Amino acid sequence: MIDVASSFRTPDLAAVVLGKSKAGITLWNRLEGRPRTEAFDRALRAEVRDPLWFLTRQWQMGEFRGDDAGSPISVKVRLETTKLQKYQAASGPVEPYSDAIPLEAHAERMPLRFSQRARPDAEPHRIALDIRLLMGRQWLKMIRGVAPPAAAQEFLARYPVHEPDPTDPLDTPTCAHADAWSNFAAVAGRRMDGALLYFHLVDGAANHASDGIASLAGMDALIDPIAARFVAWFERLVYQPEGTGAWESDRLEYRFATSAPEAEGEKVLVAEQYFQGHLDWYNFDVDPQSGTLGEPDPQAEPPVRTTLTMLPTQATFNGMPNTRWWRFEDSRTNFGDIKPDTTDLAKLLLIEFGLVYANDWFVVPFTVPAAGIASVRGIAVTNVFNERTWITAAGAGDDEDRQRWAMFLLSTRGDARTPADLSLVIPPAAQKVLEGDPLEEVLLARDEMANMVWGIERTVPMPSGEPKDGREAAYQTRDFYERELERVLGVPPQPVAPAEGAKIRYKVMSSVPENWIPMIPVHKDGDNREVQLQRAVMLRIMEGDTNPTPEPVRPRTSLLREGLEGAQQVGYRLHEEEVPRAGVRVTQSFQRTRWSDGRAWVWLGVRKQTGRGEGSSGLTFDQIVDIPPQS
Repeated sequence: MIDVASSFRTPDLAAVVLGKSKAGITLWNRLEGRPRTEAFDRALRAEVRDPLWFLTRQWQMGEFRGDDAGSPISVKVRLETTKLQKYQAASGPVEPYSDAIPLEAHAERMPLRFSQRARPDAEPHRIALDIRLLMGRQWLKMIRGVAPPAAAQEFLARYPVHEPDPTDPLDTPTCAHADAWSNFAAVAGRRMDGALLYFHLVDGAANHASDGIASLAGMDALIDPIAARFVAWFERLVYQPEGTGAWESDRLEYRFATSAPEAEGEKVLVAEQYFQGHLDWYNFDVDPQSGTLGEPDPQAEPPVRTTLTMLPTQATFNGMPNTRWWRFEDSRTNFGDIKPDTTDLAKLLLIEFGLVYANDWFVVPFTVPAAGIASVRGIAVTNVFNERTWITAAGAGDDEDRQRWAMFLLSTRGDARTPADLSLVIPPAAQKVLEGDPLEEVLLARDEMANMVWGIERTVPMPSGEPKDGREAAYQTRDFYERELERVLGVPPQPVAPAEGAKIRYKVMSSVPENWIPMIPVHKDGDNREVQLQRAVMLRIMEGDTNPTPEPVRPRTSLLREGLEGAQQVGYRLHEEEVPRAGVRVTQSFQRTRWSDGRAWVWLGVRKQTGRGEGSSGLTFDQIVDIPPQS
């Protein structure tokens, strides 16, 4: 038996090492220096002991390479600034614009809807109960202490909250949902509908809050100023458009234009595809074809020209590499720890700027006002040799030149060979916008099996003002109609019995949930090649219903009800390219921000995001269904 462990053991190891009688391989897994002293102060001073070593280090770092450039000591900059003064929605009129309003609130604002039509030929029913109650409470609080105590009850009687009637077809959208029905029933006859008073006041200048209120007879001088404050309070509460908004329903985007005066004409900026929720310089394009936005304004503020003379300051940042070898960089930024991918161009450019060109940049500060457009007309730099150099913009040249590269510059609309626009736009945009939960959510998805697009209402607004899951609301609505049909018939509806001895039956079409709104492809008017998506309807077919013309299922979100609220019904069409294969998710919610003057702005806005892919409705046609054996 062989002892393996003893075969690797060397007896009298000390004598073998001293005599070097056996060959061996020395291994180190750690090397440490052995200092001769305990203090390193003198070693860290980098004292000049060997001039030749310093000269070689300078040669290695390229400090002997000749460079005739001198350090800048003076710079003159000619600047021209102008402010945005006009605004125009997608197809609306030109209106003056002030930077007292955030540009997002001005462009995104959507109207609040207080009513909705159940059918095209019916009167609209009341919705947005939460806002109606809020307005009623505010009005009664404002007149408290001024009006007689009996005035409150008179306002409750004149502007009551509507009590839904389950037997009235107009109240079906409310009565079909127990929570919405209970909210209306709880406040009917007990609370005031403030929206009715607001509509009465803004309907005409001759209308007064005291109309129909006996206890306020002869008190118009006291009540009218309060009514004016009430109207102003609501209009400050939620910012709403006075006319045509910037939302384009056929593109699912906002489109608007703004302009600022120049020495000759105006600079017109166009935002054609805005849906992100935050405005910045990249949302705008320069429109050289539009000389002015609307009629020229002779009272417009002209551009302000400024000449700056100052000492240029070198641009510095944390972790900036030092050009002197005996100085250490700030450790707060470790460029050696950055691991970019080969396709991460922005990170690669940042590293190259920080490591190669960090000490070649100088800063000439200038504050550009908000809602302003700044243009640098010229820069002259004087160096230590009293040489003056005229600096041209790095992004100058043809706007269509593919090799032109610049940052924070606008593109020029069109494909004409025009010079690049070198101005810097500072839009009056909010720094932070708080977004509420979606009141409406629509998912536009492609269904390849049915060869169509569906507008799936995933979140719908209830008449009480609260959002509800679209599928749940659809099931509750259909269940309400089936119960109403059973009440009318007196017996539960029965399906049509099959023929005697039949083993199969023919099914023309299957059904889909009522929150799936079909969008069918149609040809664009006057064009036999371009295709658009047109809103269609599914019929509400129920077992036992003897109505020869079933009622169509209409959308419940304002995003898909385009054209249904007016007296004249208008079809809704959507450009086919706006719904890619991944689909589109569109939401509507309240937005809130605080502006520079401290005022809080609230508005109703829309967002568009990428969907989650294709969908399948399960819609089928011309099916043969087996009939189970009859008992």
